Amino acid sequence: MSEIAAPAGAQDALAALRRTLPVPAAPHYGADQAFLPWAYQGALLAEFARSRSIAPQEWLTRCGVTPGQMLSTRQLLGMLAALQPLARDVGFVVGQLSLPGHYGLASQALQQAGDLRQALRMLCAWPARLSPLLTPRLIETDDELLLVWTESCGAPPTLQPLLVDMQMSAVVAMVQWLGGAAAGGRPLPWTFSFNRTRPREISQHAAYLGADLHFGCQVDAMRLPLSHATTPWPSAGTGRPAMALGALEQGADPEAGWRGQLAALYDHLLAEVGGEHSLERSAQRFGVSPATLKRQLAQLGTHHQAQLDQVRAHAALYLMTLRGQRGEAVARSLGFNDKSNFRRSFRRWTGMTPGML
Repeated sequence: MSEIAAPAGAQDALAALRRTLPVPAAPHYGADQAFLPWAYQGALLAEFARSRSIAPQEWLTRCGVTPGQMLSTRQLLGMLAALQPLARDVGFVVGQLSLPGHYGLASQALQQAGDLRQALRMLCAWPARLSPLLTPRLIETDDELLLVWTESCGAPPTLQPLLVDMQMSAVVAMVQWLGGAAAGGRPLPWTFSFNRTRPREISQHAAYLGADLHFGCQVDAMRLPLSHATTPWPSAGTGRPAMALGALEQGADPEAGWRGQLAALYDHLLAEVGGEHSLERSAQRFGVSPATLKRQLAQLGTHHQAQLDQVRAHAALYLMTLRGQRGEAVARSLGFNDKSNFRRSFRRWTGMTPGML
């Protein structure tokens, strides 16, 4: 066994990553919890179906959804899944119409953001209203922003690419609408990373997102130089975002800050990465028995070890690629006393060794 010295630099960098977590821990929603008003995402999907001459009643009956009812994320996913074979561009088009949206105070605050960084912070602060199907996580460095998309309440593997495309196109379209004048009408130089193999046809990705597309990556993420995120938008200085944000922060829409169960588990595991982590500790976080949490995760198509591996992989990638930490220091920060064991685990997580990275 090869012991690794304690790395202060890596620990400091990991502490910076943990500061992206909500404090205090946000309440969570389950996949079957109906808390989304129909007038929000449900009406948006129904309008898209109508625009493509898809009979709303037949489509909704097939989804088991009644117009006007409160929706769960599982029902929203079912609606998207039913549209997917009928319209190949559903993710991109619905994404373009999604933000800032018409989701109450959260949308009002987003519409009056002073710049892109403030808008992205709002997006991450109020995900249950603005992005209930995928959870955005904003990482800031000295010279760039990284917006990472992680699971919220689980989604079928066949639907995950659509969700990523939808949320990325939502952000791109929002920025172009709210901040286009600040950028002179030019698209921002986003770099897009996708955690999937390159599809045969990427013309829609190029049309809706841009040309800087990278497939076969370890995360679904959008990167942008920080200078483009701090240029004031036309709405800056109106004073209205403070009113909407103040109302949100005072609890006017308490559900807006909720997080999906998988996102809440991710938060918990990241907060404890490098320390003790077990199914029992995670179950205690959610106030359920280990057997119940295990069953809940199985219903979402995953398990505790898979979620832990994802968090450790993301933390390792962050430390090495954005913070320039060496593999040995990263291993120690993640709780590995044996660098060989870390190397094997990293290869299992990512398909490559730390040296290859």
